[in-house]
Amino acid sequence: MTTRIEKPWGHEEIWAQTKDYVGKILHIKEGHRLSLQFHNQKEETIKVLSGVLEVVYSSSRDGKLKSRILQAGDSFHIFPLMVHRFCATQGTDVDLVEVSTNYLEDVERIEDDYSR
Repeated sequence: MTTRIEKPWGHEEIWAQTKDYVGKILHIKEGHRLSLQFHNQKEETIKVLSGVLEVVYSSSRDGKLKSRILQAGDSFHIFPLMVHRFCATQGTDVDLVEVSTNYLEDVERIEDDYSR
């Protein structure tokens, strides 16, 4: 059973959930982006299904943000405590699949375009 959750940036569909993992499809509307955030425990891997995704992230202790452009078929791994943001800023809607550990409430927002 799929659960669709409307978001201000688009929507997500949870298509798999067990005690150990969660599978989602995220649809990000063109021009929108998710929160700049990190997770204390959650670990996730994404794969772009369609569109062009900009991933803003910091993988070092200096906190400097980097940007990486992902095309359909590209994947990216998010470790716990890694600051990141998914952005549909390249002129297209973006669909991606996310597989993660089952810590759905583990979101620490740093910045958010929607004041959440």
